[in-house]
Amino acid sequence: MSNEISYLKYEDLTDMLKVILYSSQSMLGVIPMLYHIKHNNRDILFIQTGTVGAVTVHYMVENKPAMKFIQLKRLTGDYSFVDSIGTDTQSIYVPVLKLEKSSFDFPF
Repeated sequence: MSNEISYLKYEDLTDMLKVILYSSQSMLGVIPMLYHIKHNNRDILFIQTGTVGAVTVHYMVENKPAMKFIQLKRLTGDYSFVDSIGTDTQSIYVPVLKLEKSSFDFPF
């Protein structure tokens, strides 16, 4: 059985982070992880959603984040890069995970 992989490229980080907001409000409450990887000499930020057999990769070409987390406001969708998890209960603190290698072959 082969995996079906769809790639969605975003122009703006704000739009890609809406995927995390939407997922966090679903019945399952699953929050996708945000990954950073260097691919073909480009910095890529991406989120993986879906299950085995049907995976969607949401990505964008973006400079390497200087901070370790994104503070994402649940009500407004506003975000900022921060060094640590804070105490704002109205925010989701999303770690930016730095990958060394991935099996995804980004389409560019």
